[in-house]
Parts: sequence; C-alpha cells; structure tokens
Amino acid sequence: MEEMKKTAGIVVRALSSFIDLAIFVILGGLTFWIVKGEYNVDWTTGVTFQSFYMVYATLIPVVWGGYVLGKWICRIKVKRMDGGNVKLSNMIMREVVGRGLLGFITFGLSAVISIFMIMFREDKRSIHDFIGGTYVSYTE
Repeated sequence: MEEMKKTAGIVVRALSSFIDLAIFVILGGLTFWIVKGEYNVDWTTGVTFQSFYMVYATLIPVVWGGYVLGKWICRIKVKRMDGGNVKLSNMIMREVVGRGLLGFITFGLSAVISIFMIMFREDKRSIHDFIGGTYVSYTE
C-alpha cells in the first residue's frame, strides 16, 4: 500500500462541498428557470435533488479521476487507499452506502461523527472514506 500523500482537512473539504452545492443549485435553478420560466430553489429540499446530487458525486469522480468540480477548484481529489484512481465500486460504497444510506439510517449522526474524524484523525479519513476504501488528498 502506498503512503498517503498530504491528506485534506475539514476546512478545504467543507469548502469544496460548498462550491459543489452552489454550482449544482445554480445550474439546477437555471435549468428550472428555462423549463418553467421562473427561478425557484424549492426543488433542492426534495428527494429528486438528493438523488441527482448523489449520482453526480458517485459518477463524476470515476470519470474525472477523483474530482468533482468543487474538489477540482480546491485542488483536492478522492483516491483509493493504494493511491490509484477511484473505481465505480469505491464511489458507490463511499457515496451511496457511506453517506446516503448510513446517513439516513443514523439520522445524520454519521455525518457529525465523520466531521470529528476528519478533524482529529491523523489520516483525516471519515466513515464514508473507510467504507469506500478512499481518502482525500491535495493534488500533486
């Protein structure tokens, strides 16, 4: 197993998630405006938004070498524990099982625990990182 490169902490990971969310909401809102003729973000509170976002967060890193837009802007990426690019199986376990399903089952408690794990663990890995066999590092 390759030694993990400089792992990304809570601040840069939160910033990348915020950027992703902002981009996703703006593009979705513009699409809604084009289709419906009004700009409305009420759609972000439903299952449809969560589903689209989960598909985005699961598939794009597989296609784009560990990046989603927010991570690319912040110069961090998701990697497999052996240092290689993530596979679809890694991202399904990380996003669908580790974030989505586990978050739903624990009523969000797993997300809170993950925040503390990223803050206090030396390797900065969270619950969804362990489930997916991944970590987040700065790009070289």
